Amino acid sequence: MAKRDYYEVLGVAKNASEDDIKKAYRKLAMKYHPDRNQGDAAKEAEERFKEVKEAYEMISDPKKRAAYDQYGHAGVDPNMGGRGGPEGFGGFAEAFGDIFGDIFGGQGGGRRGGGGPQVYRGGDLSYAMEITLEEAAHGKEAQLRIPSWEECDTCNGSGAKPGTSAKTCPTCAGSGTVHLRQGFFSIQQTCPHCHGTGKIIPEPCTACNGQGKLKKTKTLEVKIPAGIDEGMRIRSAGNGEPGTNGGPPGDLYIEIRLKKHDIFERDGDDLHCTVPVSVVTAALGGSIEVPTLGGGAEIELPEGTQHGKTFRLRGKGIKGVRSAYPGDLYCHIAVETPVKLTEHQRKLLKELDESFKKGGDRHSPNAKSWTDRVKDLFK
Repeated sequence: MAKRDYYEVLGVAKNASEDDIKKAYRKLAMKYHPDRNQGDAAKEAEERFKEVKEAYEMISDPKKRAAYDQYGHAGVDPNMGGRGGPEGFGGFAEAFGDIFGDIFGGQGGGRRGGGGPQVYRGGDLSYAMEITLEEAAHGKEAQLRIPSWEECDTCNGSGAKPGTSAKTCPTCAGSGTVHLRQGFFSIQQTCPHCHGTGKIIPEPCTACNGQGKLKKTKTLEVKIPAGIDEGMRIRSAGNGEPGTNGGPPGDLYIEIRLKKHDIFERDGDDLHCTVPVSVVTAALGGSIEVPTLGGGAEIELPEGTQHGKTFRLRGKGIKGVRSAYPGDLYCHIAVETPVKLTEHQRKLLKELDESFKKGGDRHSPNAKSWTDRVKDLFK
């Protein structure tokens, strides 16, 4: 079967620019890639993929394109003395390397710049910061000591011993990547010899072990916003690990941990505390003082307040970082049973108990209700 015109296969004009040809190829290669076509359409898609690949590798190479424009298919047929042929990957490898990440997903966040070695973004760092509840409520300015990298003064960042220099990697010719051929695929991988830098250092600098940089520490000023809560993170852009081959640095994430408070427990924007009161105060009622993050406050206990009764103080909680209004404070009453009684106190309590019994169930309505439920259980 006669081969179709390469320009027709790619759907471009004969005077199309290199960018137009490359864009057309990438679009068609992704459309007909075998991994994207299954079932009945797989065989036809594979044939079209091969046809598109062959067309691109011929007219993406200036020399092959000139020969094809002058002599047609005969100009690039290896059996006719041409310089091309479908087995000479040429520009195909470069373009296919570009779309490989689109089809299968990129690896490691690397990107190529100007045909040089791959550029990688630095890794992110995480730092756990423990703060008090008061600091979380009101915010604070904090200083962190974090790892950083500085250029080596001995080798001025080259990584090579003074008086020597780095050499272009012979394995990848300075590109930082190598191409492995598998069938009609050309797979791009990081060069195992130079690890993607495109250079090798015969005599590394002894001060930095050939890295060109030294690990130090630096002080970072961090503002903790008011209302921040447990588990929230603060992002400090550019303060992570340095990138590779000139890539951007990663970020630093500061994760907040709250210290256990002696009085309060936080639940979102609300606060909870337990307020112990004596039996007498609970029985007679009255005004008691309770703590808040902003100072003291008072609540009125009604006569006969029971253990576990909760009082709500509106607006006495914490105003969260995304909240328009502060939360509430919930005070949970804990009635304390007196301990270490004197004989006189024991006598008074017994007399009080006798007077309660004479009054019937009206002094202990909860106990009467509970007793009745227990009796019903065993009937």
